[in-house]
Amino acid sequence: MSDAQSAAIIAEARRWIGTPYRHQASLFGIGCDCLGLVRGVWRAVIGPEPEAPGAYTPDWAEAGGAELLALAGGRHFIEIDPAAFAPGDVLLFRWRGHTPAKHLGIAASVSSMVHAHDGAAVCEAALSPWWRRRLAYAFRFPAPAL
Repeated sequence: MSDAQSAAIIAEARRWIGTPYRHQASLFGIGCDCLGLVRGVWRAVIGPEPEAPGAYTPDWAEAGGAELLALAGGRHFIEIDPAAFAPGDVLLFRWRGHTPAKHLGIAASVSSMVHAHDGAAVCEAALSPWWRRRLAYAFRFPAPAL
């Protein structure tokens, strides 16, 4: 990923800061969840979304048990070693060791991310040791559509 693309991704993610949390939404300033934030940044920087996520419940990952976000990430992003993430990459977290990874953020730097979480708004948060222990996957955005 070029430095210009990384900067554009981070700038777009930060533009969403303050957008209220809304489950399944992906509308700048109106509402989004963690997936909706990534989808919105994709649309702004890469182009049209390659796949609609379909309806999902807050407990979808626990109910199904499959790594659905990781599989979707592998279809549309470039999977990278989570220890080698860089600013502009998508981070996928697992809450507990035996459950599928289900929370996304976008690295704003090597020490912070932009993310949306239930009951709050999109914010930039430190990638503390608590978050780093839960980092399960990392993905790089592809080149923008021409």
